[in-house]
Amino acid sequence: MPENYPSALAAPLVCAGITVYAPMVHHKMNQPGKRLGVVGLGGLGHMAVLFGKAFGLHVTVFSTSISKKEEALNSLGADRFVLSTDENQMKALAKSLDFIIDYASGEHSFDLYLSLLKSNGVLSLVGYPKEIKLAPASIQSGLKSISGSWTGGTKQMQEMLDFCGVNKIYPKVEIIPIEYVNEAFERMAKNDVKYRFVIDIENSLNLK
Repeated sequence: MPENYPSALAAPLVCAGITVYAPMVHHKMNQPGKRLGVVGLGGLGHMAVLFGKAFGLHVTVFSTSISKKEEALNSLGADRFVLSTDENQMKALAKSLDFIIDYASGEHSFDLYLSLLKSNGVLSLVGYPKEIKLAPASIQSGLKSISGSWTGGTKQMQEMLDFCGVNKIYPKVEIIPIEYVNEAFERMAKNDVKYRFVIDIENSLNLK
């Protein structure tokens, strides 16, 4: 772990963090000045915004919830927020993005998001929708591609941890005692967490 990096903040990095970092680096989403779209602002999506800004990207967040706008722009530092249910906002971004990283697990239109990519653009799928439906023309036009990703290896893990230490990238977490875990599960079911619960084992066990 990087020196002086808080362990409670490091915990999500070895799960959510590497899940985000690996496809971003693999697809060269670390080129300053490029344009990145982040679909879904949750535990994974907020890390993509933090990494994207540290890489020097112009970051646009897409969400179905307008309540995420202030968090995306003012707390996480995204450059733009787009309500994905607003047809005019979506059309205005046609062929404007170099990359999209998609964390949404609910049903959504892949044709629509692919239409936002420039030629040779990449959509990296990390979320778990039930199925993927798209028209062949959505990827044939402009040599666009869809790629899946799940996690990364040990070398990338260390690279990511070092990067976070140097750039002071800190996941947003809520630290809880283990006695609170049942309430935490209930809140997770309601999407009531920003953006990861971290259990404070040392103080919970109260070892002497």
